[in-house]
Amino acid sequence: AVLDLVGPSTVEGMWKGSAILPCSYVPMEGFTQQALAWSAVHDQSSGTVFRRDASGDHILLADYRGRVEVPRDTPGNVSLHILELEISDRGTYTCQVTWKARNNSLIAKDISTRVEVVKVPVTKPTIRAGAQGLAVLAGSRASLTCEARGSPPISYSWFLAAPGGPGRLLGSEAELVWGSVSPSDAGTYYCEVRNR
Repeated sequence: AVLDLVGPSTVEGMWKGSAILPCSYVPMEGFTQQALAWSAVHDQSSGTVFRRDASGDHILLADYRGRVEVPRDTPGNVSLHILELEISDRGTYTCQVTWKARNNSLIAKDISTRVEVVKVPVTKPTIRAGAQGLAVLAGSRASLTCEARGSPPISYSWFLAAPGGPGRLLGSEAELVWGSVSPSDAGTYYCEVRNR
């Protein structure tokens, strides 16, 4: 058995979304991970994005501060997570891992992944209409789910309609949940979605 890195040759991410650049290996007895480095080559620039060594995790390029992370608790998984993708993030990313063997020799391997960032046409959010009317037994658990499509990020708001007045805001998740429904929960509920 040999230490080897695995990952895809290309990853496509959505602009303003997040992307995972998979890079992993099977941990082997007698080999300890010494260092991990993720570097990137863009059209205009190149450099080390992320480095992990005995002194900790370091994000070396200012453009990526607060936007990149690598899992800590899964041995062998050194995938790079990029949040809030920018068009300028596209390029070739190289994952390099260095291991120390029992005899203190060092082994380094690397793999590269091409990252494409795609812009989707901006679309207004649309909600898929659910069944009208829902009867629930008092004391049981119930939930209403709002299904929406459109350009991310989408935010949700659930309201209880007040007769002849503005609705009362109940939640800001896609799902509205009751642990135990009571007769006072009866009414007309509606969901509102927004995006940029």
